[in-house]
Amino acid sequence: MVLIVNGERQNVGATRIPALLEELGYEGGFFAVAVNHEVVRRARWPEIELEEGDEVEVVTPRQGG
Repeated sequence: MVLIVNGERQNVGATRIPALLEELGYEGGFFAVAVNHEVVRRARWPEIELEEGDEVEVVTPRQGG
């Protein structure tokens, strides 16, 4: 299935957020996820069924100065 992940088309097999993060190589727990411009609470990640064409944003914190 094709999703738009952080603005780029990705062909993925995952249909749930945790599986998508694993498939894309995200490790650790310090990030937020939005699906179709709506932030999804971490507790709901396993419930959300991703669909063809969904826009997913994965945001990781950064330090800078």
